[in-house]
Amino acid sequence: MRGDLEAHVAGKRVVCRPERVYDECGALGAGDHDSLRAECARIRPALTDLDPDPRRGRAYATGMNTRVFRMSFAKVYPLYVQKAEKKGRTRAEVDEVIEWLTGFDDADLQRHLADGTSFEDLFADAQLNPNASLIKGVVCGVRVEELEDPLMQKIRYLDKLVDELAKGKAMQQILRTP
Repeated sequence: MRGDLEAHVAGKRVVCRPERVYDECGALGAGDHDSLRAECARIRPALTDLDPDPRRGRAYATGMNTRVFRMSFAKVYPLYVQKAEKKGRTRAEVDEVIEWLTGFDDADLQRHLADGTSFEDLFADAQLNPNASLIKGVVCGVRVEELEDPLMQKIRYLDKLVDELAKGKAMQQILRTP
């Protein structure tokens, strides 16, 4: 894939992708993590030459955009709820954040969850909140306001809102209300 670099550590083929190290089976660095990560760190500077525009983000560099876009929102939603609930927030608050961003009401959100809608179709059906452009910050090492792919940016907006919810921010701040 574009952005991947290969190396060999202790006779084992290692693929270095931005931010992650995979062994020949595609599993996240099994075994000797230190040597795998050290080798990846040694060859990572060459990634700048392969993908000169870091604003495109890790997903662009690894060619994973279409996979993320086709991922079922219904499969990720419970993880959003779990993350929020671990920090004392509620499912209703997660729903409120999603509904604010997408313009859906509760019935629309439940329909998308029941239908197993992909992120691509979810955001195609959404009317993005006009204040969504006020969402700033870093998700997965990438600044959401600098992402060039509009769909990836919307997905990262949602990730950022759930992160802020889990970190205990006030709902008024999360929803960017004056």
